[in-house]
Amino acid sequence: MNQIDNVNAIRNALKEPLSSQVLQRLGQIQDLELEQDLISAGMVRALALDGTCLQVGLVVPYPCQSQYRERVMSLTQALAELPGIDEVECELGLAVPEIRVGGIAPIANVRNVIAVGSGKGGVGKSTTAVNLALALAAEGARVGVLDADIYGPSVPIMLGCQDFRPVSRDGKTMEPAFAHGVSAMSMGFMVTEDNAAVWRGPMAAGALVQLVNETQWPELDYLVIDMPPGTGDIQLTLSQKVPVSGAVIVTTPQEIATADARKGITMFNKVNIPVLGIVENMSYHVCNQCGSKEHPFGHGGGLETAKRYNVPLLGELPLNVTVREGVDNGHPSVVAEPDGEIAQAYKAIARKTAAALIRQSEPQSLAIEITLE
Repeated sequence: MNQIDNVNAIRNALKEPLSSQVLQRLGQIQDLELEQDLISAGMVRALALDGTCLQVGLVVPYPCQSQYRERVMSLTQALAELPGIDEVECELGLAVPEIRVGGIAPIANVRNVIAVGSGKGGVGKSTTAVNLALALAAEGARVGVLDADIYGPSVPIMLGCQDFRPVSRDGKTMEPAFAHGVSAMSMGFMVTEDNAAVWRGPMAAGALVQLVNETQWPELDYLVIDMPPGTGDIQLTLSQKVPVSGAVIVTTPQEIATADARKGITMFNKVNIPVLGIVENMSYHVCNQCGSKEHPFGHGGGLETAKRYNVPLLGELPLNVTVREGVDNGHPSVVAEPDGEIAQAYKAIARKTAAALIRQSEPQSLAIEITLE
């Protein structure tokens, strides 16, 4: 059903001139993340009128659970102002579409794959990937994390499940770990803490494909892959063997980091993986004593890079000791302080990332059917 059919169905659901008024009002309400009104975004799933009570059913294609209450209140207030409507009942749900890029076979039970990469190490890529996954889950999605850093896996420590050892119930696939509401798989589960994977590039790349395809993932809306730094064998194998829906680039503001981030963007562009946006980590530091904001690694590098490559700046994260302490202790910021400012920043990045995935998809993937009650 295309958007014209959707609009016609809405018109048939309500009597004129009320249908025109409802359509007009819904067309004035913008979803800021999708940069579309509710009608154009295909979010209206059900409309019915019971006397003077207007019943509205909406489905959001990206996780934003923390905003449900605010959105419902805003919508009901806007529609209740229309003449002939005394009450509005609004239901809001989540339906994450499956975004496919290229002709690579999908991963069983996985709707979308988001790669988190960086041109260089030390910019907080893994910390960002783990907190992004946790933020997507906190916003209502089903999420998994794959630690693709074969040589230096850190996800097990960050999620506090480093003692987990995978088991196989069918002799073919491995069960992932489950921590803080997300599924996880890592080479770190296969080796002891003091050992290292001493492999050449092709061997490491092959191990990554094995981790992806031989893990018994549960039903996931998003699989977040924490990439190793650089633009080598593992990155190329990922683009050729794994159906990556989009990539997030992590950088710090300083020129040496943004220069490498630009190389990462170029690499993903060359292998036809859409870049969903840039996260500027360690963007600023707030003094504990006076509250002043400082920029120890420079200012504006992430924004400048985003503008240069015409991609969104998904967010700016502070340089804060609690972020480091959280991942070191197995309780990242999103779960350690779910109502804190840092967790809220990660949730905002998660919403923007998931919405960017929708915006770069083909329009037909967002088609819906309206159910009239």
